[in-house]
Amino acid sequence: MNIFVCLKQTFDTEEKIVVEGGKVKEDGVRFVMNPYDEYAVEEAIKLRDDNGGTVTVVTIGPERAQEALRTALAMGADEAVLISDEAAFGDEFTASNVLHSFLKDKNADIILCGNQAVDDGSGQVAIRLAELLNIPHIGTITKLEISGTDVVAHRDAEGDVEVVGGKLPILVTAQQGLNDPRYPSLIGIRKANKKPLETPSAGDLGVDAGAVAAKGQVLETFLPPAKEGGRILDGDNASRVKELVALLQNEAKVL
Repeated sequence: MNIFVCLKQTFDTEEKIVVEGGKVKEDGVRFVMNPYDEYAVEEAIKLRDDNGGTVTVVTIGPERAQEALRTALAMGADEAVLISDEAAFGDEFTASNVLHSFLKDKNADIILCGNQAVDDGSGQVAIRLAELLNIPHIGTITKLEISGTDVVAHRDAEGDVEVVGGKLPILVTAQQGLNDPRYPSLIGIRKANKKPLETPSAGDLGVDAGAVAAKGQVLETFLPPAKEGGRILDGDNASRVKELVALLQNEAKVL
């Protein structure tokens, strides 16, 4: 089975976000594999172990993104691809088109992605990629079964479960609950650090930087307002209700 995982390197969710000059400050910040992508990597490895074949992980990002790829290799992935050419950087439109250029001739049986990235939360790249590749897509899966070319997936549907069928080749996105990602072993880490990465440029992939340029732009980045202490309203119930409504209208401006 020819298995591919598209992953992303993101901020560690335990990191304190600092905005400086309208941008998120990256100095001294720890980056990790996007948590949702860990489920995708784990499921890919399980599929490979059950059905044979290879697992290839691919990401678009700066040189530091190879750390996420090496984590996936240490978990058990077979090959890794880092697309670090700045001509391939942009928004979700850019990423999906660059990944399409890489994957279009790879004859993938299944492509796994995380449900979304914890840094931007757009959840767009995988769906756009499936559309560009003209293959079916099942999102937010919590269970995956493959028999021959038949695919059955359970997907999270707003607190309920939806069972969806499909055929290979297919793209799926992983949700929390799909599996328990393994911890890389010490031996796996050592092997991963020695393994060469494939590093194609945008030109190697036939990507026209102008054609895949970002369609959107970030206009402003800011932190949410600091939380203030709660207020205790005095008086009887009727007066407190009136005061509460007034505060919600005039201060919180949510009514």
